[in-house]
Amino acid sequence: MNRFVARSLMRGLIDGCNHSRRGLSMALRVNPLETVGLARNHQSASALGGLYRTRMMSSVTPGPTTTTLAEKKEIDREEGVESEKIDKAAVVSSYWGTSRQKIKREDGTDWPWNCFMPWDSYEADLSIDLKKHHVPKAFLDKFAYRTVKILRIPTDIFFQRRYGCRAMMLETVAAVPGMVGGMLLHLRSLRKFQHSGGWVKALLEEAENERMHLMTMVELVKPKWYERLLVLTVQGVFFNSFFVVYLLSPKLAHRIVGYLEEEAIHSYTEYLKDIENGNIENVPAPAIAIDYWRLPKDSTLKDVITVIRADEAHHRDVNHFAADVHFQGKELREAPAPLGYH
Repeated sequence: MNRFVARSLMRGLIDGCNHSRRGLSMALRVNPLETVGLARNHQSASALGGLYRTRMMSSVTPGPTTTTLAEKKEIDREEGVESEKIDKAAVVSSYWGTSRQKIKREDGTDWPWNCFMPWDSYEADLSIDLKKHHVPKAFLDKFAYRTVKILRIPTDIFFQRRYGCRAMMLETVAAVPGMVGGMLLHLRSLRKFQHSGGWVKALLEEAENERMHLMTMVELVKPKWYERLLVLTVQGVFFNSFFVVYLLSPKLAHRIVGYLEEEAIHSYTEYLKDIENGNIENVPAPAIAIDYWRLPKDSTLKDVITVIRADEAHHRDVNHFAADVHFQGKELREAPAPLGYH
């Protein structure tokens, strides 16, 4: 009996008054003589349970105050603005020592480009002979020349007199040979533990210069979706084809590029004629072109096409020279590379 009463009191402590009262009523049915003592214990238990509940409730930390939907939106907006400010002002950690130093133009304004630095810019040599042509004599020369002439046919049909789009397409192709040649010469240098004679750097400089031509043309001509698709197709086919040709015969590969550059000179000459005749608007030069070629601030499209054409003439000379070195039975590393020759 005492165990039963004690168990009822313990349940009262845990479950509260209702359970204690249920236990008390059951105890009364069993032994009425214990009613008085059990009632006192019940009162004590109730008081203790109430005190316990009161302490537990008072020890709970109050929850956050209720926020209306409008207030939440305002808070989110403020946090978004603040995080945007932090992102804009964020500086990449210099732990690795790779953070770019602050660079200024000559007029004191910040240098806006990450794709090239002021020391990469230059003034184009416009005195170069644009009419030079390598007359094909050997079989490989004739094969290279005919190949380029055949490749020109679909280009003429597709673009006709749209020289802006034509130039954009040409540059996506023209930037490939220098990268392929430089990459293969780099791997050859590593395999044979030999210097490249500076040709790795010279060919990669050519590829980078052609890429900057493309970045300039994209500012002037916005390619349509089917032209972008054409670029993907042509680049995929040309890259792999040229890669195989360079592995089999570097002299043939360089001769092909030399003739491609001759065609580029012709295309840009026709481009300039249309600008001079008023068929194409002579718009202001893009900012990237002004900084890259160190052109005057008031330069126009005509000035940009003129310096690009001069670059193509330099690339023509470099590749015909490289082909001549191979035709003489020598390796490129035996002839000093024309570094910085744009």
